[in-house]
Amino acid sequence: MNESNPNPGAVRIIPREAHNISRKQISSGALRVLYRLNEAGYAAYLVGGAVRDLLIGGRPKDFDVATDATPEDVRRLFRNCRLIGRRFRLAHVVFGPEIVEVATFRGNGGDVDEADGGRQVVDGRIVRDNVWGTIEEDALRRDFTVNALYYDIADFSVRDYVGGFEDVQRRVLRLIGDPAQRYREDPVRMLRAVRLSAKLAFAIAPDARAPFAELGELLAHAPPARLFDESLKMFLAGNGLKSFRALEQSGLLGAVFPLTARALAFRGGETFRGVLEAGLAGTDARVAEGKSVTPAFLFAAMLWGAVRAQAEREIARGVEPNLAWQRVSLHVIAEQAKHVAIPRRFGQVMQEIWMLQPRFADRQKKRVFRLLAHPRFRGAYDFLLLRAGEGEDVAELGRWWTRVQQMPHDALAAELGVATVATADSAGGAPAADATKKRRRRRRKPAAQTAGDPQ
Repeated sequence: MNESNPNPGAVRIIPREAHNISRKQISSGALRVLYRLNEAGYAAYLVGGAVRDLLIGGRPKDFDVATDATPEDVRRLFRNCRLIGRRFRLAHVVFGPEIVEVATFRGNGGDVDEADGGRQVVDGRIVRDNVWGTIEEDALRRDFTVNALYYDIADFSVRDYVGGFEDVQRRVLRLIGDPAQRYREDPVRMLRAVRLSAKLAFAIAPDARAPFAELGELLAHAPPARLFDESLKMFLAGNGLKSFRALEQSGLLGAVFPLTARALAFRGGETFRGVLEAGLAGTDARVAEGKSVTPAFLFAAMLWGAVRAQAEREIARGVEPNLAWQRVSLHVIAEQAKHVAIPRRFGQVMQEIWMLQPRFADRQKKRVFRLLAHPRFRGAYDFLLLRAGEGEDVAELGRWWTRVQQMPHDALAAELGVATVATADSAGGAPAADATKKRRRRRRKPAAQTAGDPQ
């Protein structure tokens, strides 16, 4: 039973004067959906994260609507509507770049095994849930109390069926119902708890955190594509560093990113941690500045510890370096994809970033210019700067490559030519000829003419 509400399902109505939500804070698309559903005789409420975020003074990115209209009813009302989903059937109403997600109230229908049943449960996990119900049932079916608040456009009140309003004020995440059962229904809820606690600076209630140790392994059975989507929300939404630290402290990191967890635990793990946390912090900064971010760069940082350690072992065994990096990078991506799906377009970028790292140490003129012209140079160079904490040699490489990018082509060519001579001298070899001059080809003397050859 929820401590905040001893009578879950009984509504508490918070009037307009007792909360801070204003229609001015709600997107125009969401307001149009709410009003049109009301005008057509349906109940319609702003629900979930948008209500929660508005109550704490945040700015929601998405506005979701809950209604007693079915998806087909919504489609009849809005020509700009498309129905999506099989596991959870939803209506998306599109207003230019804005998409308003409209969900029909979920009910507590019995479990069924038929392939076309409204609700299907397999091994305790809900794999389909399209049984419609009342707003009271819908509230009890949601995950956290703070996500089960409904803003009523009819009288501007907030409806609370599970004690979520007090939990928002106390900044605590509490599951609705028995936590272990709710996690078995959907193990990804554990990751969502960690993500929301980091994003909102909410504490996870002790009874909601307790099952992590026992049930974390259930994440291994979650669809890798869903874990990829959850990873993007966790690490690419501006709270990546806090989310990573919360995930590690929760004990769930190894269930989602096992190679990362092992690399952090091995010798040299703290150096790898510096690289990873610098990457997360940099991503957060780019999000805050409105700049683009890519999962490929972040995943390359997440898995760098495993890739580097395995590549070094392969090279030590005598494997040709380029082959070792190629083989290891493919292996690491494949292993991680068993847990979190990595689309091929991102995997290819990650592999190129990793395989270019050893090439930064080669300052021969042709190879320097070839690397500068590589289409993946910028991402690989940024990754090199990220690795500065690995040692002064890496930091010096980063400074050198930063400088050469600012040099005119001719000046760089001249410096690399002198550098080639200096390198030969320092190694004890004879000074090389001007490296910028092309070597002349020697003419081959005609073969000696022998008797019988034509004149």
